[in-house]
Amino acid sequence: MAQTYETTIHIHDLKQINGLQTDLLLIGQKLRVPIDYEVTRGDTLWKLSQTFTSSVSLIKSANGLTTNMIYVGQKLKIPPKKLRNQGQFFLMTREEFKDWLFNQKFTRRVGTVQQHHTYQPSYQSFNGSNHFTLMQEMKEYHVSDMKWSDISQQLTTFPDGTVALGRPFNTAPEGSFGLLNEVIMREIERNALAIENVGNFDAEQLTDEQKETIITVTALLMLKYGLQPTVDTITYHHWWDINTGERVLDAGHGHAIKTCPGTKFFGGNSTDDAKNNFYPLVDKKMYEILATMQSS
Repeated sequence: MAQTYETTIHIHDLKQINGLQTDLLLIGQKLRVPIDYEVTRGDTLWKLSQTFTSSVSLIKSANGLTTNMIYVGQKLKIPPKKLRNQGQFFLMTREEFKDWLFNQKFTRRVGTVQQHHTYQPSYQSFNGSNHFTLMQEMKEYHVSDMKWSDISQQLTTFPDGTVALGRPFNTAPEGSFGLLNEVIMREIERNALAIENVGNFDAEQLTDEQKETIITVTALLMLKYGLQPTVDTITYHHWWDINTGERVLDAGHGHAIKTCPGTKFFGGNSTDDAKNNFYPLVDKKMYEILATMQSS
């Protein structure tokens, strides 16, 4: 790819710019690469940075500029911003995740988004900068202790409102439901995508930033996969027998169930809580995102 577009960008940089967790590319997938640009009337460094997902400081550094002054006809190299990452894990803002999601091509059909809370790590485990440490610890637990092939969840949200990529989207989550029956577990998760929300929401209140991220990320996934918020498309761990994989919804008495995603998760973890306090927020956010996309 780097040779095809005659750019000096390194493969590692290309992956970091585009949030690529593997070397696999699919037909129709959109990639950002550094570009050469000729300044036209009305251009500013800030406008160019917004148009090409770069930053003023990046453009200045790439072109040896000491001021923000540019002129018509000037040739500029514009490098895209790199996403924060450590190995397979990429950390994004809500806007970066939106951009990433709609530029990706996925081969796996998704019909259900699972909502979980981590319980551990809780808010006390998060110090504001240890996102990747917590992601790696979760992966080590899932692989070493639970004997799964990778970190279980595709996405993880944090108290500061950031969201991290974990398990690749084209690989089904692992080990969330039906732990005693692997055949049932695989079938349940075949078309599912898992979100782990860092925190213990039986005891802790969601921060406003994390709450907004959970709503936004879920709405974006609904739009990406052509879904509407229902008990079938957005499911809580609490609604399933963790051993047998039976979906019990609110009739969990006598079953092995968890409180996950927590009794304080958008008002509670019942189906009524989801229908009254979570789904309407996701639905509203979907309309807001669509309106923004149509006007741009």
